[in-house]
Amino acid sequence: MIKAVHRYEVVETMNRPRIAGTRYHFIGAGGVGMSGLARFLLDKKALVTGSDQTGGVATARLNRLGADIHIGHCPENLGPATDTVVISAAIRESNPELQVARQRGCHVYKYAQFLGELMNAFDGIAVSGTHGKSTTSGWLVYCLKQAGFDVNFVVGAEILQLGGSSGSGDSEYFVAEACEYDRSFQNLRPQVACILNIERDHLDCYKDEEDIVESFYQFARGTRPDGLIVANGTDPNVAKVLRRIAADGGGDSTNHQSSIGNHQSIVTFGLDPTCTFHAGNIREIDGYYHFDMFQDGQKLGSTRISLPGLHNVFNATAVVAVAVSIGVPPDRVLDTLGGFRGMDRRLMLKGQFAGVTVIDDYAHHPTKVQASLKALRERYRSARLWCVFQAHQYSRTQSLLEEFAASFAEADKVLIPEIFSARDTEASRQAVNAAILTERIRAHGTDAQYLGSLGAVCDCLEQNVRAGDVVVTMGAGDVWKVADEYIQRLRRHN
Repeated sequence: MIKAVHRYEVVETMNRPRIAGTRYHFIGAGGVGMSGLARFLLDKKALVTGSDQTGGVATARLNRLGADIHIGHCPENLGPATDTVVISAAIRESNPELQVARQRGCHVYKYAQFLGELMNAFDGIAVSGTHGKSTTSGWLVYCLKQAGFDVNFVVGAEILQLGGSSGSGDSEYFVAEACEYDRSFQNLRPQVACILNIERDHLDCYKDEEDIVESFYQFARGTRPDGLIVANGTDPNVAKVLRRIAADGGGDSTNHQSSIGNHQSIVTFGLDPTCTFHAGNIREIDGYYHFDMFQDGQKLGSTRISLPGLHNVFNATAVVAVAVSIGVPPDRVLDTLGGFRGMDRRLMLKGQFAGVTVIDDYAHHPTKVQASLKALRERYRSARLWCVFQAHQYSRTQSLLEEFAASFAEADKVLIPEIFSARDTEASRQAVNAAILTERIRAHGTDAQYLGSLGAVCDCLEQNVRAGDVVVTMGAGDVWKVADEYIQRLRRHN
């Protein structure tokens, strides 16, 4: 029998690399992850240059903070004293700045590789999963800061209350969102690895669901010796990972708080009493949830959250499991949970205008679409709910077509613009389109309309939405522009 571990102890980390005064060049600096990492380095007194094909809010912010970010890629953007070059996943070998960097012998890292190198110098906490990574990692950062842990962090969306997607602190902790796309999270060697869930996604780079499970297993087994794995205690694919990890160390995966190979530990979380940490006595009041938190069956206290949806009770449970496991007093965590107001583009209330509520959400996978719409229905029970859904990637739409079609049941009306293309092949473009998606949604009993352009969607909303309705724009592409444009039209007319 494996001895239970009731308190996770942080081990000493290696010496930190010198950041202050080092010159870093970011090719593709405008993305959320890349710009967040550049901002973190600026906070640590590094010298940051870079470029992006187009300008935007992120590049402008970096320049205001002291970086030198150019629009467009050319060899002259790379200064002669540059030490390290960081490239986004979209940068190809033919990029002129990358070619010069390789000729000069600069250290060149993909974003995920450099994030891994940086995390090696801290007590890294990496949050992974098909859904909920951004919200859970941002929520964890917020609660740790409120509890007095001045953490470093780089996550995949803006933390609204902290004013950015990254920040530096004085503590040994570094919280990062760990993305499974292209197996990038396998570059991380965290002290604490959190696995929220595992489902089919990114089938443009994975063969099938078992290939995805294998990738999460590789991520989990990369947790440092004497580290901690904090895992969903009821997800069947996560259970496969835990069984393999336990087998590696000769452990018992049915023991929900146990030591495993290399002296690592596992704790589980969820809504089931069999989990190490679980939420019980869950009550929904006016669209928000109140619940009790338990550890090993013992009540830690009661709390409430300010984010709608049962899926956010689950995310909150993961936050508690990580925070308490690294030594934050349980009552302090529970007191701060309800103060978190969410992440950019995660069921974000854009405002209420002329009696119409406008919300923006990042959901782009069927499970998350369903969860977000259910949360909105709980929050706005009697309202007519309009969902503007922009599918992200032709390949994802094709592989999950029937799952998408069945995920809009809570909406009264679904408006579908054309699919947002990202990394798509011509074959995937030919296999599916937004009109086909619309037909399949209608076949599942939901009123759906294909409109093609974002402008046509705005026209439809303007002509048909009435006071008391709720409009949510949903997707990982540029569908947020609909929310902004529609709000401007409401303001002009009222």
